[in-house]
Amino acid sequence: MKRAGQLALVPFPYTDLSGTKLRPVLMLRRASRLHDDWLIAMVSSQLNRAEPGLDEVNHPGDQDYGASGLKAPSVVRLSRLAVVDGGLLMGCLGAIADERLTRLRHRLAAWLVETG
Repeated sequence: MKRAGQLALVPFPYTDLSGTKLRPVLMLRRASRLHDDWLIAMVSSQLNRAEPGLDEVNHPGDQDYGASGLKAPSVVRLSRLAVVDGGLLMGCLGAIADERLTRLRHRLAAWLVETG
């Protein structure tokens, strides 16, 4: 059963829509009550690409790192979002802690209402 906070694999679209790359994503929330659509955030091992104050790194020392299923320190890229059909989500790698999911959602919401 799919739920927010899980990490899955999905063919994530490039920003110019020229193609996709299979990569881990964090399922932030179901995007529709009528359809199996999910708001997802890209997960990357390229830590240097993290947007300060928005993206969040998950380190091996973090309490929920082991449960995440990630194999290397990774950044949840709230700066790289997509909505995808749930049928595209391949398996479940693991999950992050509810506290981290709540923190990420609040950070995303604050970023959306920021002026600038």
